[in-house]
Amino acid sequence: MELKDKVAIVTGVSKGIGYATVMSLLKAGCKVAGWSRSDAGIDDPNFKFYPTDVRDFDSVNTSYQATVEDFGQGIPILVNNAGLGYEGYLEDLDHKHWHEMFETNVDGVFYCSQLVIPRMKANDEGHIINVSSIAGTTGIPGMAAYCATKHAVRGLSHSMYKELRNNGIKVTCIYPGSVNTHFFDAIDSVTTNDSMMRPEDIADTILHCLQSHPNYHHVDIEVRPLKPRKG
Repeated sequence: MELKDKVAIVTGVSKGIGYATVMSLLKAGCKVAGWSRSDAGIDDPNFKFYPTDVRDFDSVNTSYQATVEDFGQGIPILVNNAGLGYEGYLEDLDHKHWHEMFETNVDGVFYCSQLVIPRMKANDEGHIINVSSIAGTTGIPGMAAYCATKHAVRGLSHSMYKELRNNGIKVTCIYPGSVNTHFFDAIDSVTTNDSMMRPEDIADTILHCLQSHPNYHHVDIEVRPLKPRKG
């Protein structure tokens, strides 16, 4: 896809992968709508922030309608990045944390995707990027609920791409290993370090997928740090 002047929606833009993705898209010439609960503080004429809680369909719909009003009906790019995780063995997990993870990590992908798909179909062009996790391909002790949400994103992504491929819409699911972001602030067993991948690395991968030939479809991409820190 030629990205110049294309409109992209990115969720979870206040920091980390979302923030880095916005900056990469702007550099590539996109116009970007940033949806998240916290303002990213990005000052660029081609960026507009919309306060959005992806757990709440009404909030998502309000942001979508405002984005269409501001940028027009042609929104060919959606990056479902918003997500969070809490650590805890299953028998000890707080029910509020369970629901918050599913509402953010899974419901948010559903709500955002459902709104953009009809217009993408009408335009015969679209690319939805879902940011899962390596936790979406395996089980991790103490992270059962988070793994469950990211496995759900994987299954949702695979079904979406099979439903939408004949309408000119690509769906790509990315499974990053450890990335040096604030995600680990709530994970006591992990300390961020320079051996982790950078958010910019994931943003570059997203950009590569979006810029690929129209008939070249990245379905699953797993990325990991080359030399992860042990212990």
